[in-house]
Amino acid sequence: MSLRDFITKQFIDVIEWVEPEEGILAYRYPMQDREIQNGGKLTVRDSQAAIFVNEGKVADIFGPGLYTLTTQTLPILTYLRNWDKAFKSPFKSDVYFFSARMQTDQHWGTQMSDAKSFYSKISGTRDLYRVADLEGQLRNTIIAKMTDAFAASQVPFLDMAANQGALAEKISETLKPAFTEYGLTLDTFVVENLSLPDELQKVLDQRISMNMLGDMGKYTQYQVAQSIPIAAANEGGGAVGIGAGLGAGVAMGQAMMEAVKKSTSAPSGGAAPGTPAAETKFCSECGKPIPRSAKFCPECGKPQV
Repeated sequence: MSLRDFITKQFIDVIEWVEPEEGILAYRYPMQDREIQNGGKLTVRDSQAAIFVNEGKVADIFGPGLYTLTTQTLPILTYLRNWDKAFKSPFKSDVYFFSARMQTDQHWGTQMSDAKSFYSKISGTRDLYRVADLEGQLRNTIIAKMTDAFAASQVPFLDMAANQGALAEKISETLKPAFTEYGLTLDTFVVENLSLPDELQKVLDQRISMNMLGDMGKYTQYQVAQSIPIAAANEGGGAVGIGAGLGAGVAMGQAMMEAVKKSTSAPSGGAAPGTPAAETKFCSECGKPIPRSAKFCPECGKPQV
């Protein structure tokens, strides 16, 4: 080293990191044109960790505390650099600080538990690594594990929207091993909203409607009512399609009226023994049995003569 280089080179006596803002997980201490003074001080604050890296290899790891940097406190770096115990010269090493505080600014609450694994598998040699970087990097892992959690949750897919808490717990259990592999602890996982595809949402709406109506008979009437816009939209429908739809609507109305009359006139214990069954006939269009007095088929909407 020339005299000029020796004069311009800066020697570091104290190495520390004061977190300037929320959401920073890893910070690379600036070392360009600088060397660490032998006997210098390393300050690692609460909820922090520091790692010394020599030529890409993780050396010594420090938890919270105040350290004097010598061959005694840097045994792995001393071994990698082949220093003897009497080594007193300034030295170079990459130094990374990590925040182990709970991070809750995303859809999961996570905390760093293993700085070495996090450095090796996630943050690497970046100067700064933020929570937002972690979310983007883990997105594919989370989506893949969520698929497994859906299958293992034992919650019917159509019922998931009403069981978000149970679903979140199952996803959390599935994700924890993957987070541990990356040096993280997953404390919470929140499912804020669950959106279904349109076709599945339609099935869910029909199930809710059936539950509200109470029994299959009424659900059949509900389905007849739903057939009105379908009949009107049939290919080549025109006035014929609309007429069939209206016919189905009238038949549905008649069926509902008959159901109301029966429910109000029948004894609470059910129909009296020996009551004759209602006379029926068959629809001339679809062949389904219908009441003999019906003007329209409740199944296909065909007018009856």
